[in-house]
Amino acid sequence: MSSEPIVALNSPEISPPAGHYSHVCVAGGFVQVSGQLPIAPDGTPLRDSSFAAQARQVLANLDACLGEAKTSRDKLVQVRVFVTDIGDWPLFNEIYKDWIGDHKPARAVAGASELHYGLAVEVEAVALATGRSGP
Repeated sequence: MSSEPIVALNSPEISPPAGHYSHVCVAGGFVQVSGQLPIAPDGTPLRDSSFAAQARQVLANLDACLGEAKTSRDKLVQVRVFVTDIGDWPLFNEIYKDWIGDHKPARAVAGASELHYGLAVEVEAVALATGRSGP
């Protein structure tokens, strides 16, 4: 059994977790990012915003989480995307492609009947840690 600690982190750049979880946990050389919803830094869910605006906010929130863990999108290993309308997938894919560039981590997409706060997209991810050893 490993004695390496699990380091739980929350980014001050985005709204605090609304439940009993952390934005990010770092352990075993990996950064696990909790599902990020399109919620503005002030805590406002963007349910009345366009799908494109929601997708961009989710990716900005993901960037904030990666930054707090001292890693970046080019270290992403796996990305999981949940959308409430699979018809929005092509638009998400274009926004994601512009955001991530040439890097192509493993990825999954799943349709979801609904997401918290009536939002349209949620993204969770796993990245390589880049040397952070403590809080």
